Amino acid sequence: MGRHREFDVEKVLDAALCVFWRKGYEGASYADLTEAAGVERPALYSAFGNKEALFRRALVRYYERYLDYLPEALALPTSRAVAAHLFDRAIDLNTRYPEHTGCLGINGALAGSDESEPVRLALVEARADGEAQIRQRFERAQAEGDLPETVKPAVLAAFVMAVLHGMAVQAKAGFDRDTLRAVAEQALSTWPSGRATAPDLAVEAMG
Repeated sequence: MGRHREFDVEKVLDAALCVFWRKGYEGASYADLTEAAGVERPALYSAFGNKEALFRRALVRYYERYLDYLPEALALPTSRAVAAHLFDRAIDLNTRYPEHTGCLGINGALAGSDESEPVRLALVEARADGEAQIRQRFERAQAEGDLPETVKPAVLAAFVMAVLHGMAVQAKAGFDRDTLRAVAEQALSTWPSGRATAPDLAVEAMG
């Protein structure tokens, strides 16, 4: 019979998540992870398998705990309100924790060795899934008349993701919340409107 674990797996996972968030997958060493978690390396292996498996568990936790604003945004009545909500919540998340600014997914996906390519691809896939959900919401907005027929929903979704990713990088580089809000407002200033735009909730969402 295996020895009973003497640590809280959930707390260890939270600690590892913060390390990955701060340093990215490539930059997070086992020494960083064990120090933050307060457990020895064999215990991490026993509980999670290896570093990649631990990161994948942390990534799932990150999406469940910190990116719950995506479904909230998709439920809003206009495409502009959707984008405004995404920008506002992303700015808050990217700047909420001074010790790990930016986005876990972006921090981990920008660069890496050949050995970490599976992790980078997992992050790219997660990003693509989010973009697909936004694109589908914008397609519905166009069908409802909220977006003009000349708009390409896929391009508009890619634009929103580009702004979100850019703000995450800027937050990691030290840009403050007010600057990021100005970026978001600029991105929204030329938002296309259709013939049947519902009451605009963007101002409220950006508040």
